[in-house]
Amino acid sequence: MGTFRDLVVYRKAFKLAMDIFQESKNFPPEEKYSLTDQIRRSSRSVCSCIGEAYRKRKHPKHFASKLTDADSENTETQVWCDFALTCKYITKEKYDNWIAESEEVGRMLYSMIENPEKFS
Repeated sequence: MGTFRDLVVYRKAFKLAMDIFQESKNFPPEEKYSLTDQIRRSSRSVCSCIGEAYRKRKHPKHFASKLTDADSENTETQVWCDFALTCKYITKEKYDNWIAESEEVGRMLYSMIENPEKFS
């Protein structure tokens, strides 16, 4: 069944995290240890939790638990996106794109949590 890198949800989450990383290079220097660090950390954590969950896929409860962590990090990323928009560090178009991508990742994670047997 391949690796976690073959999962569509992982690829989508990774793409979003990399887009956030690139865009956050333009955030003001005073945000380096706050918003910039937080949005990068949470978006990357989605990917790492998916990778960890994949390794636990033979144990449905552990699998679902790590995917729940990924979903929580995904939601945290959306909160940081709200701040980035409100602070005018990103455009409304960029914000809408990130939120749409994040919502899609969330739906995919939810489906995986509800159907762990498809991945064992």
